[in-house]
Amino acid sequence: MPAHPLSPVPVNPTSLPTPSGYSHGTLSGNTLYLGGQTALDAQMQIVPGGIVEQFRQAFSNVLTTLAEAGGVPEDLVSITIYLTDIPDYQAHGREIGRAWRELAGPVYPAMAGIGTTALWQPEALIEIVGVAVIPDERLRPPQ
Repeated sequence: MPAHPLSPVPVNPTSLPTPSGYSHGTLSGNTLYLGGQTALDAQMQIVPGGIVEQFRQAFSNVLTTLAEAGGVPEDLVSITIYLTDIPDYQAHGREIGRAWRELAGPVYPAMAGIGTTALWQPEALIEIVGVAVIPDERLRPPQ
């Protein structure tokens, strides 16, 4: 008998802004679908400082949701990054890579970067979505 839920279960860490009309993540079996995270802080404000700081905050939000279900960065199998300014992201690629390694270590899942004209919050420069597969021994389905 599997130790994980078969029906989708929302994953909403209390340390992230309370979602309204969405979930930070949805767990189905061992697969965690990580909802789009912009650089919102606990006060529901986009962090200042440009693309590197926004990447750091958005990716931290993704990792917070992952950890809530018992996952670790190595469980990420796919990340998609939506960007309002691809050249700005490329110009700061080394700093963003450094931030990734600080937050997640040297493991990289399948990734895509996609340019878009706008995101939900007008001041957001980046939104990150992902998918993780969490082994049974670490999986913590929400109660």
